[in-house]
Amino acid sequence: MKKETLLKKVPVVCLIAGICSFLWGSAFPCIKIGYNLFGIEQTDTSSQILFAGIRFFIAGFLSVLIGCITKKKLLIPEKTDLKPICVLSLFQTILQYLFFYIGLANTTGVKSSIIIGANVFVAIFIAAFVFKSEKITAKKIIGSTIGFCGIILINHSGFTQGTMKFTGEGFIFLSTVAYAFSSGLMKNYSKRHDTVLLSGYQFVFGGIVMMAAGLLMGGRINTFEAKPILMLIYLSFVSAVAYILWSTLLKYNDISNVAIFGFMNPMFGFILSVILLNEKNEASGLLNILAIILVCIGIFVVNYSKNKNKTVA
Repeated sequence: MKKETLLKKVPVVCLIAGICSFLWGSAFPCIKIGYNLFGIEQTDTSSQILFAGIRFFIAGFLSVLIGCITKKKLLIPEKTDLKPICVLSLFQTILQYLFFYIGLANTTGVKSSIIIGANVFVAIFIAAFVFKSEKITAKKIIGSTIGFCGIILINHSGFTQGTMKFTGEGFIFLSTVAYAFSSGLMKNYSKRHDTVLLSGYQFVFGGIVMMAAGLLMGGRINTFEAKPILMLIYLSFVSAVAYILWSTLLKYNDISNVAIFGFMNPMFGFILSVILLNEKNEASGLLNILAIILVCIGIFVVNYSKNKNKTVA
């Protein structure tokens, strides 16, 4: 069976996307745990950026290493690869994670995981109006509306009591916009460039930029004990493996057809934040449970199809 055909099979897409979603979902609480292990304060933006830069530089190294092993050759970018790597890195790593890391420090893991669910809807609209690769349908509009109702619901107290922060929930949402652009870019670039090579080197480039920015702003990493280092390596592994797998799915499937499995991101983030961060108060309210249900329903409606074929069309 050809690789392209295999990667369009629903069970295969579901399995790969499920692994990606679990890894990305675990990042919400693990980043906050990482801040604590490294002694990075909520207001220490420069150290948060430095922390992110180190993580993605390592992730890039791991991605390239994985690619060299699986392809049995050295992955060295050619001149034609440089522009896609830089542009992709700007949206996928630098902008997305600058907003994400700062935003996560100013809101809860539970809220972040649900707001990130908006990336499916944002990606659909950007794919339609910017990249012209998707069509807006009534089904997508209805599903997007349901999903965004969930995002508004989780922030209900923030809207009514003034507790929502632009540098918190606002930045998390902006990170989803950057992610949506990166998905469209990867879909286009993967037609002419190796996805593993692009994934690895865009992380390396983005990591260097973020490390430099963090250091120039005064950021510092003051501990090199085993626990925090292992957490940093795990977060790097999350980025490397999940993004390579997700990029491969985007190469062979439409953005909307892959996005159907995005409902698992907020689910895993929600559950793992409750377990690892003990955010039981965030999860116990009926409105919060209803919010994540609405996000999941919205993503399902956007991507639901009556087509019973065994491959993702």
